[in-house]
Amino acid sequence: MEEVIVIVGPTCSGKTKLSMLLSERLDIEIISADSRQIFKLLNIGTAKPNIEVVKKVKHYFVDELNADEEFNASIFAAKSEIIILKIIKKYKIPIVVGGSGLYVKALIDGITESTNTNKELRTTFLELRQKYGNDYLYKELKKVDEFSTKKLLPQNWKRVIRALEVYHLTGKAIWEHHIEEIKQEKFKFKQFGLLWNREVLYKNIENRIDEMVKLGLVDEIRSILNLGYSKSLNALNTVGYKEIIQYLENQITFNRAIELIKRNTRRYAKRQMTWFNADKRIKWFDIKSENDLIILADIIAKEINERKN
Repeated sequence: MEEVIVIVGPTCSGKTKLSMLLSERLDIEIISADSRQIFKLLNIGTAKPNIEVVKKVKHYFVDELNADEEFNASIFAAKSEIIILKIIKKYKIPIVVGGSGLYVKALIDGITESTNTNKELRTTFLELRQKYGNDYLYKELKKVDEFSTKKLLPQNWKRVIRALEVYHLTGKAIWEHHIEEIKQEKFKFKQFGLLWNREVLYKNIENRIDEMVKLGLVDEIRSILNLGYSKSLNALNTVGYKEIIQYLENQITFNRAIELIKRNTRRYAKRQMTWFNADKRIKWFDIKSENDLIILADIIAKEINERKN
């Protein structure tokens, strides 16, 4: 069974840095398990690998789709399996890198989106949202599927409505459907997680956001909207983008937008860790500095080379 390396962890934990360190030690190609880096134009706000990095090592699912095109965990999993086989046939090592937990789980364990939508039911929930707000729908979901609410916020109203819809159509929580499709193992996945002290991670997050602003995050988002893309696109319903859009529409001040981006990114990192901590197959490494990433790259490369020899 062919081996696939998976590098996971919260935002700003050094996943891209580690993958590039591995490229100096192994012949690899990278599959990005990031739900936003696949979209063109969304560069600064997604911390997309720069041109030099992509030229150095082949990346998949980076800068491939327009912002209004569809991409989800099911598509990612299906296409990734084909890409992994393609990489292996070239006698290279596939490395999956990213913080989108659902994408990683879809690839490793399988996922199903077979439950159809129901127009009447969807309309009912949309009307309830308009009348009572996001919090009302969130509380309704909590009554029937408390587990899903732990991974969502009230403002994730589209996903809340979808979870409610699935429950009322099938009598089962959406996560139960996700694990019902048992995938036949095709590859051996080795997962490595990057674990930082929370305060250090939060400082890394703040520094990254300050750097994004300096690099022109506001101009990037303004140019996307000027091209005619709707602010309601799922691709733009992303931390960093939605707050700046509020600022550009004069709903909040610039300083408030930056405060919200930092706060919401910290919350996102916390949700990522909650998700990944549930997977006991991940081998975690304490990271305190970039030097620890170098050490980890040596460890992973040594393990792989020993198994090959």
